[in-house]
Amino acid sequence: MINQTLQEYNRVIKACKEIFIKKTRDYGTAWRILRLPSITDQIFIKAQRIRSIQEKGVQKVDEDITSEFVGIVNYCVIALMQLKLQGREELEIPASEVENMYDREIAENIELLLNKNHDYGEAWRDMRISSITDIILMKLYRTKQIEDNQGQTLISEGVEANYRDMINYAVFVLIKLNFATNETH
Repeated sequence: MINQTLQEYNRVIKACKEIFIKKTRDYGTAWRILRLPSITDQIFIKAQRIRSIQEKGVQKVDEDITSEFVGIVNYCVIALMQLKLQGREELEIPASEVENMYDREIAENIELLLNKNHDYGEAWRDMRISSITDIILMKLYRTKQIEDNQGQTLISEGVEANYRDMINYAVFVLIKLNFATNETH
């Protein structure tokens, strides 16, 4: 089953990355101006919108939850890149370098996926999308608390682990929603 999951995961990530790179070519790396709490809040807005649509059963903005989950993936990757770019002053980074950074972050996430899949199996396949949304929101609240504590934790994983988990959960939802199976995005 893991081979199927990896194929589906890579297909979703390819589509998310394609969107990310196109936006990088359009906007540059304007996201470099964002501090980590601002990125966390941006992800929070997306997850909160998803939950609101799930609870209300209707939406007024003509953008479905699929694009919000793609946004969660890509903003989490931005957060991970920002963590590694701390101390670098420049705002503009060439698209080719950003693409390489994106690939490195995803490679780390795939390693995490394989390790967790070893222990948990494919449990996510039996989860409801609404439950995964709740888990992403919980991880956002945790991340916000860690940020409010200036990154200090007593026993818990830090913000990086939460961003990585949110990427994987968002990808799982996108797999469940058949995102990128028909190459329409």
